[in-house]
Amino acid sequence: MIIALVALAIADLVVGVSNDAVNFLNSAIGSKAISFRTIMIVSSLGIAFGAIFSSGMMEVARKGIFNPGEFYFDEIMFIFMAVMITDILLLDFFNTLGMPTSTTVSIVFELLGAAVAMALIKIGADSGSFSDVVNYINTSKATEIILGILLSVVVAFSVGALVQWISRLLLSFNFEKKAKWVGALFGGGALAAITYFILVKGIKGTAIAGESFDIIGGSTIKDFIEAQWIPIAAASFVVWSLLSYVLINFFKTNIYKLIIGVGTFALALAFAGNDLVNFIGVPIAAWQAYLEYMASGVPAGELSMGVLTTKVPTPNLLLFCAGIIMVITLWFSNKAKGVVKTSIDLSSQGETKERFQPNFLSRGLVRFSILTSQWFGTIVPNSLQTNINRQFEKPVIALSKDKVHELPAFDMVRAAVNLMVAGILISIATSYKLPLSTTYVTFMVAMGTSLADRAWGAESAVYRVAGVLNVIGGWFMTAIVAFIAAGTILAIISFGKGAAIAILLFVAILLLARNYINYNKKSKEIKEEGQLQRAESSSIQGVIEESANNISNVIKRTNKIYTNSINGLAKQDLDLLKKNKKQGAKLSNEIDGLRDHIFYFIKNLDEASVGASSFYINALGHLTDISQSLEYIGKVTHKHVNNNHKKLKYNQIKELKELNQKLDEIFDKAKQAFDERSFEQIGNVLNGKQELFDLVSQKIEKQIARTRTEESSPKNTTLYFSLLLETKDLLTAIMNLLEQYYKEHDSSIEPAKVAEPDS
Repeated sequence: MIIALVALAIADLVVGVSNDAVNFLNSAIGSKAISFRTIMIVSSLGIAFGAIFSSGMMEVARKGIFNPGEFYFDEIMFIFMAVMITDILLLDFFNTLGMPTSTTVSIVFELLGAAVAMALIKIGADSGSFSDVVNYINTSKATEIILGILLSVVVAFSVGALVQWISRLLLSFNFEKKAKWVGALFGGGALAAITYFILVKGIKGTAIAGESFDIIGGSTIKDFIEAQWIPIAAASFVVWSLLSYVLINFFKTNIYKLIIGVGTFALALAFAGNDLVNFIGVPIAAWQAYLEYMASGVPAGELSMGVLTTKVPTPNLLLFCAGIIMVITLWFSNKAKGVVKTSIDLSSQGETKERFQPNFLSRGLVRFSILTSQWFGTIVPNSLQTNINRQFEKPVIALSKDKVHELPAFDMVRAAVNLMVAGILISIATSYKLPLSTTYVTFMVAMGTSLADRAWGAESAVYRVAGVLNVIGGWFMTAIVAFIAAGTILAIISFGKGAAIAILLFVAILLLARNYINYNKKSKEIKEEGQLQRAESSSIQGVIEESANNISNVIKRTNKIYTNSINGLAKQDLDLLKKNKKQGAKLSNEIDGLRDHIFYFIKNLDEASVGASSFYINALGHLTDISQSLEYIGKVTHKHVNNNHKKLKYNQIKELKELNQKLDEIFDKAKQAFDERSFEQIGNVLNGKQELFDLVSQKIEKQIARTRTEESSPKNTTLYFSLLLETKDLLTAIMNLLEQYYKEHDSSIEPAKVAEPDS
């Protein structure tokens, strides 16, 4: 069990960092203020220092949630094993979805669930009362944590929104053009807040924190910082403001970049110092319990674990090793990048692909906000509204079209506010010993600043709000699932002992391996498949050249989706048809994304290139028709097999495969033409157009004859006709698309043909 817990601790560190990296990477990566390499180095240093300072937090796993003196050694070990198995599976599940969740809440509710389950088993064995559970559980701590969840969500969002609104009102989006003293004051306030945050979070975990010194009146460093926080903060503000002014004025330093760098270090330190207990606290507690058991000579079922209530320092070597594992994970985890992307997309100032769909709750909140805004508009003077709106006007940044993707998700002011406010709130919570989750605070601050910065406009508000609600819902679901799952696994271990532990560990390894393989496979498929790219050119020839890859991509995927539909139907392969249906929907969503970009495409055109917009819009219309036909074919074939209807007859399958083979030849030729930019080859494809349509018509006539004489299944007839008619529509859309490109290519080379004799 000890060996297994060590292995689980290492795995938990990996999945934990993948989840919590968003806490400190979000602002720096989103603002693109400093290079990614610098961000990673600064974060790594923060994690390394934070890991060493985290010794004092390890007590939470031993006595923070339950009363260890009420349990025997074997029972404690069962609790710890159930917690670790549940934790690693739960966090890996959220990482795979790309959703940030709280490692603090997961570990707390897993400890609570496992402890409650063990308490109930003991009470049942002793014929006790259900109310005796409170004797085993640290109810006051559990209540504090639940209230902390609710508090952090509301407070972090509200404070983040308020501070960002005031900051933007004072600095505007043209903050770099403001007077130097303005930047110095902002830098002084932000750096003072972050410095105090580092002091509170860092020194509290060190060995010298509890030592007293005469120079500070005989009190300990920890008590002195907490008692004299106002003078310390004021002095820090003055010093940092003066230093900021010197750096700006004489060294030409961008103070906002400095704030973001220091703030990233501070939050990385806080993450490692505060959250490391979530990953290795339980295995360390198990190790300490094991050492006590080995030294006592008392049987495992009789040794009380009251020793865990005493304070036992964690070896620095263990903390250092944990820090190294966390740093390595930070550099190499792809899942960490996925979780960070979710947070950045939800807070992006500009246009981004929305990954969440609006729901009735998000629509209702947006409507309420609009009505509230309109009401405020009636009581605030127009002149004041105009002045406020002027401060929120975004500057137009002129970039060449190939550089648009390099724009940051938000500017450096918002990134600095994110880090400053998150640091202040976590510092306050720490000083008052309130259990606030770093994930909740940092995420909700980022969402609050996004709202105040008007990043959630009419075009994106319902999607962004839906995303935030999804993430918050996931947090509370974490608590419920963690409690139930840990309790269930504890019950299995308690009754099954060693055999149950072996089976559960094996299942956990299988699930982790499967998730890892599926994630890599999915990432590889997406990479190979390629996303459809938006057109940026302003001329027809440029659009033809840019969109050739898109057309080739669509033709390849069309061929694959259509072939899988026929093969899945022939083999009655429900799994293949289910995946195929998703692929059709995915292609349709990507094409919808291109259509959503039409506004920006037309806006970027110059006067002489308006013809390109008509070409592009018509091409998108044909692509939409193709995707709709594929989506329909995927849906009806999946529905037929899923509902266990009769298989298509041999002749029907044979005819569909014959048709598919012809389409396969056409698709290959068309794809080759677009890959090689040899658009004259499209003429060869178009020459076979009538033959294909005639082939589809023949199949329809054959089925009509079959229906009148031998067909006995209405469902089969409906499906077969649906496939043939939709195939005809698919062919029409593809041929129209090919004709559009062929005609445009033909007209572009015609002048050269006319000029040839003169030359």
